Amino acid sequence: MPTMRLVIARCSVDYAGRLTAHLPSAPRLILVKADGSVSIHADDRAYKPLNWMSPPCTLKEGEDNIWTVVNKGGEKLVITMEEVLHDSSHELGVDPGLIKDGVEAHLQELLADRIETLGEGYTLIRREYPTAIGPVDILCRDASGATVAVEIKRRGEIDGVEQLTRYLELLNRDPHLAPVRGVFAAQEIKPQARVLATDRGIGCTVLDYNALRGIEDDKLRLF
Repeated sequence: MPTMRLVIARCSVDYAGRLTAHLPSAPRLILVKADGSVSIHADDRAYKPLNWMSPPCTLKEGEDNIWTVVNKGGEKLVITMEEVLHDSSHELGVDPGLIKDGVEAHLQELLADRIETLGEGYTLIRREYPTAIGPVDILCRDASGATVAVEIKRRGEIDGVEQLTRYLELLNRDPHLAPVRGVFAAQEIKPQARVLATDRGIGCTVLDYNALRGIEDDKLRLF
C-alpha cells in the first residue's frame, strides 16, 4: 500500500518553472504523499505549504543529498538537504472523507435536481461521482460544456476546500473530464475558507436551503 512520508530537515529549496523562488536554509517539514505530491511546510501557517509540487510528478533522491522533484510540465523543485532530523513513513489507508449530515445530503439532492440554479445552461453529469479518494458531491457541466465539480457543506470551512482540492487534482488527470474547475457551495462560508478557495481558483456559492426547497425566493446568492 502507498505510504505517506514525513521528513523534518534543515534544508533550502529552489523552484524553477513559470517563475523562480528560493527558500533559504531553515528547519522544515516535507510531506511526500501517497499520490506522489511533495509539499514543504514551515511552522507559521495553518494549512498552506511554502512550496509544493502537485501530482503527477517524480522524486529523485541524489547521492549528494539533493532531492529533485519534476512534474509533467518540466517544472522542478530542488530540495538541498543539510541535516535530516526525522524520516518516517506511514500507511494511512483510504480516507472516508468528511461525513455529511442530513442537511448537507438534502442540499446535494436539491441542487442536483435544480442544477440550473448554479447558472444558466448547467447540466448534471451525476451525483456522488466516484473517485479513488471518495465521491464528489456533484459533477456537472456549465453552459460552455466545461466540467464543474461541486462540494457541498452546511458550514463551509477550510477542510472542505482542501477536500475539493484533492478531488480536482484527481479529476483533472482524466482527459475525458479535464479541465475541471471547482465550486465550493455552503449555507455559510467562513472567511478563511473563502480566501483559500479564491487562492486556488475555486468559486464560492452561498446556498439558501429554504429557497432550494421552494419555501422562499428561488435564487442562489453567488459571490
